[in-house]
Amino acid sequence: MNLPSRHNRDELNSTAEREFEVVEWSHGKSVIRNDSVVVEEPMEIRVLFGPASQRTMRNVSITMRTPGHDEELAIGFLVTEGLLTDREQIEQVETRGVDETGRETGNIVRVSLRPEVKFDPTRLQRHFFSTSSCGVCGKASLEALAVQGLKALENDSYCLPSRSIGMIPAALRRRQATFAKTGGLHGTGLIDSNGQVVCTREDVGRHNAVDKLVGRYFLDRKTPLSKYAMIVSGRVSFEIMQKALVASIPVIIAVGAPSSLAIETAQSYNMTLIGFASDTRFNIYSSPHRITKS
Repeated sequence: MNLPSRHNRDELNSTAEREFEVVEWSHGKSVIRNDSVVVEEPMEIRVLFGPASQRTMRNVSITMRTPGHDEELAIGFLVTEGLLTDREQIEQVETRGVDETGRETGNIVRVSLRPEVKFDPTRLQRHFFSTSSCGVCGKASLEALAVQGLKALENDSYCLPSRSIGMIPAALRRRQATFAKTGGLHGTGLIDSNGQVVCTREDVGRHNAVDKLVGRYFLDRKTPLSKYAMIVSGRVSFEIMQKALVASIPVIIAVGAPSSLAIETAQSYNMTLIGFASDTRFNIYSSPHRITKS
């Protein structure tokens, strides 16, 4: 079975950044120097499914991402979209793809499912809304989660000491090697009950970083993630909450602000949502019982 390994599990590969020549102005003076910039490239996810006598290949997604941990991203996407539920459904994961010059890019990830697996790609036809001013957006989005069969989290065994929260954003930043060079990546990390960041992922898309993290643990047969919290380096949106809910993550910590729909999702599904986390303060928007004073 050709599946991604755990090698360099917290680092992106060497194609994650590029050098560009820039003219930097500072204090009225200019200087020419090289600047490290994060790479953004499309990645296509293809799924091979169906009985042995009638295999079907389907392109299920094209996402803009930062190269690195691509297999985890593909698997995490399929998990958080509700298309994969068990590690044993996967037969093989392959990375391939060439550009117009014939150069290998690795920008196509093909996930082959076992012949007996029932796969319904129409589940990807989700509700998308073009503006936040639509009056039914929030209601319809929450209803879509119910249609997927998602239920409120019932396992309340995970607790996080309040004193740990102020240290978690800095712990995440210390593990964001590519962000330190480029300043252009979102990061996410899983946190154990002692407040320790145990695994991180980076990507130009915050939702991709979450998928990479979930994909890694799914491949390692360590999902659901009900014994962990998750931190995201920027704001938290409905899409992040949806992915966390599918993975059964009970506590979400954001360095930035939550959206109104993120808060409503947390309240509806018994998820603890924390925003504006820093070394001096944080806000709890939902289910504060998981945060202890000790």
